[in-house]
Amino acid sequence: MIGVGFSGMTLMNQDRTNQQTSSLIGKILSVKGRNQSNKEVEVSFGPSEVQYDLPLQPLLSRGESTKAASENLSIRVFVATWNVGGKSPDSKLNLDDILQVREESDIYVLGFQEIVPLNAGNVLVIEDNEPAVKWLALINQSLNKANYVPLRGPKSIASPGGSLVFPKTSLRKASKALRTENKRRLKSCNCPTHLERKNSKEFCFGCPQSQTNENDISSEDDEYCSSNFSVGTMPTPAANSMKYSLVASKQMVGIFLTVWMRKELVQHVSHMRISCVGRGILGCLGNKGCISVSMLVHKTSFCFLCSHLASGEKEGDELRRNSDVIEILRNTQFPRICKSSRSRVLERILDHDRVIWLGDLNYRIALSYSDTGKLLKEKAWDALYNNDQLKIERESGRVFNGWKEGKIYFAPTYKYSLNSDIYAGETVETKSKRRTPAWCDRILWRGSDMYQLSYERKESRFSDHRPVCSMFVVRVEAMEDGSKRR
Repeated sequence: MIGVGFSGMTLMNQDRTNQQTSSLIGKILSVKGRNQSNKEVEVSFGPSEVQYDLPLQPLLSRGESTKAASENLSIRVFVATWNVGGKSPDSKLNLDDILQVREESDIYVLGFQEIVPLNAGNVLVIEDNEPAVKWLALINQSLNKANYVPLRGPKSIASPGGSLVFPKTSLRKASKALRTENKRRLKSCNCPTHLERKNSKEFCFGCPQSQTNENDISSEDDEYCSSNFSVGTMPTPAANSMKYSLVASKQMVGIFLTVWMRKELVQHVSHMRISCVGRGILGCLGNKGCISVSMLVHKTSFCFLCSHLASGEKEGDELRRNSDVIEILRNTQFPRICKSSRSRVLERILDHDRVIWLGDLNYRIALSYSDTGKLLKEKAWDALYNNDQLKIERESGRVFNGWKEGKIYFAPTYKYSLNSDIYAGETVETKSKRRTPAWCDRILWRGSDMYQLSYERKESRFSDHRPVCSMFVVRVEAMEDGSKRR
């Protein structure tokens, strides 16, 4: 549980209480921590309006079958967003708590913002991919308990003393080493041709794999990086030693989106495509914008978006963020993979069955610094949330129509002083960097048969933002004939 004060704030999230109860929503949430006098403070919230009674064990790893008579599966999807403030991680950073690895999920969707400083060199010249490789290594360490990236090559560099080794390699090669399936196969459509003859209107693609070539998917260069890194190789583990496989990874300047799946689930992924929309300098460069990943899991389409929207806390800045959202929805277009004239192609974000949008959306609290501080000291979450710009804009119908967001029961995630639990501006030294605390980091979703089990922040002093995480149970329509591919 966590307790929150405006000064000397120390937040200790409960140890996965949300994942250990059989019905999260509808339970009384409580937060606990320490105030300035080091006394424990406890705050409780009333029950929410809806209860979901869903299985909370790792769904695909259980011995019992998850198939129902309707050929539906339930899978667990973990989502996290974190603005890391332009800092490159070191090997001592442990992501186990943030990724909640003790509560295993079937899919991990992890989005980062500002993995590199947003300077002219990274924005206008060539982006630095080395931090992205380090983040992949850290994620792999937590999910697969591996202290190295399994690169292939004639030489091997051992992992000294069991500590994590950051490979000096390209993002492309690191991503390839962390896959258990070939990228071309994940992108391809090799649907059985009889599906098109049987029901061409229901199924989206009907062309054989041979009709898909590299030119069809050239816009999805999801592992591009500069070639000026030296390549160090490390031992390659047996394929069955990896519990989770990297499915997609894409960097656009400081935005980095990566999707991992339980190895047994990857064989059911197809039609993977990636689209990027820049909304930064001149309204088009990638210092702000969105990365979107589209794919089929069995017969259900998913779209995962990671965005970094316009900053600023002046009155009217929320309208620029609204504009970013509108333009992202308008301009995101996934390339056609299949050439069947009768295919139902999912080219737009809203065409998909299940959509999750995460990122530093940058919406602020529409109150003064002093008024926000008073409400924080009182832990008046409802009063703060009622002045949240994203809530106001959504309820007004100006943005995110038809999208959902869980109730927020955690303190604002931005902006903290460096390596501190104190908001920037609370001390003389940080007054020049003062920002009104806000819930900049958010996770929203759209689609049916999606049930949110948790929505919380995690505690790490690595950045001036706190990471935000959510867990979902999602229904997926499986293959009727038991085949691996749609």
